[in-house]
Amino acid sequence: MDMLFVKFLLSTIALIVVVVFALRVAFPLPKENFTEATERLPANFDGPLGDAIFPALERHPGQNGIRPLADGRAAFAARAVLAREAVSSIDAQYYIWQDDTTGLMLLDELRAAAERGVRVRLLVDDNGIPGLDALMAELDAMPSAEVRIFNPFTLRSPKLVSYLFDFRRLNRRMHNKSMTVDGVATIVGGRNVGDIYFSYGEGTHYFDVDAIAIGPIVEEVSAAFDDYWNSAAVYAAERILQPSTAAAIAGLASAARDSESGRAYQKAVTENPLASAIEEYSLTFEWGEARLFVDNPAKGLGKLDQEELLVENLVALAEDVDRSLDLVSAYFIPGPRGEEILTRLAEVGVRVRVLTNSLDATDVMPVHAAYMSYRKGLLRSGVKLLELRTLREERVEMSLPEMLAGSASGLHAKVFGFDGNRVFIGSYNLDPRSAQLNCEMGILVESTTIAATLAERLDDHSDVYRLDLDDQGEIRWIGEGRDGQNTVYSVEPETTALKRGLAHFVALFPVEWML
Repeated sequence: MDMLFVKFLLSTIALIVVVVFALRVAFPLPKENFTEATERLPANFDGPLGDAIFPALERHPGQNGIRPLADGRAAFAARAVLAREAVSSIDAQYYIWQDDTTGLMLLDELRAAAERGVRVRLLVDDNGIPGLDALMAELDAMPSAEVRIFNPFTLRSPKLVSYLFDFRRLNRRMHNKSMTVDGVATIVGGRNVGDIYFSYGEGTHYFDVDAIAIGPIVEEVSAAFDDYWNSAAVYAAERILQPSTAAAIAGLASAARDSESGRAYQKAVTENPLASAIEEYSLTFEWGEARLFVDNPAKGLGKLDQEELLVENLVALAEDVDRSLDLVSAYFIPGPRGEEILTRLAEVGVRVRVLTNSLDATDVMPVHAAYMSYRKGLLRSGVKLLELRTLREERVEMSLPEMLAGSASGLHAKVFGFDGNRVFIGSYNLDPRSAQLNCEMGILVESTTIAATLAERLDDHSDVYRLDLDDQGEIRWIGEGRDGQNTVYSVEPETTALKRGLAHFVALFPVEWML
């Protein structure tokens, strides 16, 4: 019996090896990534954006203007307005572009821009565009537009099967988010493109933070886009996707705009302060220094040394603080190194605070499962842990502090404050995946105002659970009610025994490195 089992096992392994090899042969990557490298166009200040921005830049020579985008509708409107005002170029890169109402509306803004002669370059991560092959091919077929795909799946359907024969490459994704228009304005932050990121419709919403920026930082973002656009991990859409057979973007977007909620978003565009400010030449920004942090795209192929990764910049910033470190991260797995840094800072008197999702609020339970093992050690050292509560009451109008913690569902922001005078806003989560696997980006802004806003959010405990240890050294969650009364929980709040048990079961597996 034992010999039969061994033979069966060996036969099964051999079959798997043959199947994997056959799939690699049947679905290879194209031999050539793209026909030619292209570069950013010069900044164009002759259009409406340039006219609105140039006077402000003259008044603040050498400085960067930063305007946080907090409300989800405002973030959507900002992208739509910039696309509509573009006269020469749009360079956009996103991890996720969803096939939904806001995703279709913004894709149509790119189509319309390309139709009027604006050069559109769209770089998307192939993991984040399910169902959009035909529409991406349609945009790519336009004379003024081009689509490229980061680490593409060669087997298009079902795409996930590709992991069986190309896991090492496909496990590395481009998590960057930026949109740069006419070389004069850019949006950088944590938001992908889709309903869930723009507070659209009913159900779960993510709450995130972007920033629209002008000044020298735009050139840095544009140069980084070129590096990705022309990188070895990127392939022309025409080499991956089937050719477009129909013009569908405009019709689908029109139907989306005609829906009840779609009309509300159209209203948000026309009535957005950004739109009127451009028209009235009255854009206002917070002025100061800003710096782009971005992973080299070679990380997408696993070809960077540790010291070259973006994470090392953030580690250096954290280790340089004297007074305070405020961390807002949708996914938080500090790892042994991160735990050591945070613990050491807290023990020498630095105020260290972390806001992440509770088990009830998170959308990736395995990440929370890995995070759980670090909580007691961090709390014992003096690190303050806050976990977002899932609030079922939906409020559409939200301030930046509300956006940072959310007012309906899950936190998706990645915002870090250093000593109350510098803030990092970007795509980077405090977890091993962002550190080692995904390509990430963000901007470090010198701003006491934005840093103070972040600190105020973490001072407000009305929408979070505050964690501490009881007399037996066990974790308890303290929820502060709006009536001033506290509710103390001895287990993960608002969760079932089954969900808690599953999280503890997942935590047993050695998969933290890929979370």
